[in-house]
Amino acid sequence: MKNRLRVLRAERNWSQAELAEALGVSRQTINAIEVEKYDPSLPLAFKMARLFGTRIEDIFSEADEDLGAPARA
Repeated sequence: MKNRLRVLRAERNWSQAELAEALGVSRQTINAIEVEKYDPSLPLAFKMARLFGTRIEDIFSEADEDLGAPARA
């Protein structure tokens, strides 16, 4: 699953450790999500969306979707 987590984190000048603490997970979890080796649980994805003030769909997309393109019907 593709994601914009690294970009969103960098825009706020947060370290992986700071983001991990805010979400209640380990820094290793954040790293694994950012390098697309781990897909977060739905509750964690909702926490991320709330923290960044956006929708889950604005953070994550399926591997074959372009994160910048509008959703297809």
